[in-house]
Amino acid sequence: MYKIHCLNNISKIGLGELTDQYELTDNIEEADAILVRSANMHEMELPASVKCVARAGAGVNNIPLEAYAEKGIPVFNTPGANANAVKELVLCGMLIAARDVVGGIEWCKENAADENIGKSAEKAKKAFAGGEIMGKTLGVIGLGAIGKLVVESAEALGMSVVGYDPYLDAEKAAAISANMKFTTDLNELLAASDYASIHVPALPSTIGMINAEAIAAMKDGAVFLNFSRDTLVDAEAMAAGLASGKVRRYVTDFATPAVVAMPGAIVIPHLGASTAEAEDNCATMAAQEVMAYLERGEKIHCVNMK
Repeated sequence: MYKIHCLNNISKIGLGELTDQYELTDNIEEADAILVRSANMHEMELPASVKCVARAGAGVNNIPLEAYAEKGIPVFNTPGANANAVKELVLCGMLIAARDVVGGIEWCKENAADENIGKSAEKAKKAFAGGEIMGKTLGVIGLGAIGKLVVESAEALGMSVVGYDPYLDAEKAAAISANMKFTTDLNELLAASDYASIHVPALPSTIGMINAEAIAAMKDGAVFLNFSRDTLVDAEAMAAGLASGKVRRYVTDFATPAVVAMPGAIVIPHLGASTAEAEDNCATMAAQEVMAYLERGEKIHCVNMK
């Protein structure tokens, strides 16, 4: 009998994938495998019984990958399982940046006591008017599981799309969309885009990649969306871009003291993958990965060992 310890609440639908060879345990000291979502494992001392760790999500910055690899403990993630949830929030972000929906909602709350709010709204609404995304150009930085879905949906909404991914060539990019313009020059994408959305992992090569130089290359009045990792964007450079009007809106799913203080930023409290469906999908994939490893030694979506 294999024993599984959950460091966070894991979807019951996902745990339902476990066969009768498995049981959950509250005692980590006897666990054969650990399922985790957001718990920080960097300071944890793993018991000798633990044979693998599965993260019910894509990002693994809360897990000490190299240290576990040295101990022979593979770490699995669940790429693509929450991609649709993030894609939908990216579309939401574009729409609330295109039209000042948030400002309009706040106006309604502030004027709730006005008996003639309907008539007052007709005069006030011009302050919240915006534009449409149809016919605009969206730049998609990173064409992985989420980026692909963003491209597809944006084109379905009538947008033109420019794609950039240093790990793809033109042929592979064309397989994602024949209509997407593919470029190997990030600045070319930024200069062409009314909206730009970043979908890359946080690596030494990507952290801070949206810096002052990248922002200077953007089309004047562009909207930048970040639903990947806060560290991809240089906060000081983005604040300067917003203050100058170079960037019209910065939509981010990562609340930090610096970004919350930026006029022109629309900050969402990390809701990208927070849907019941995404949590079910991630937990299901994680459970399947654990079973494949413990029973057959298969390393599916292993991020720290070959």
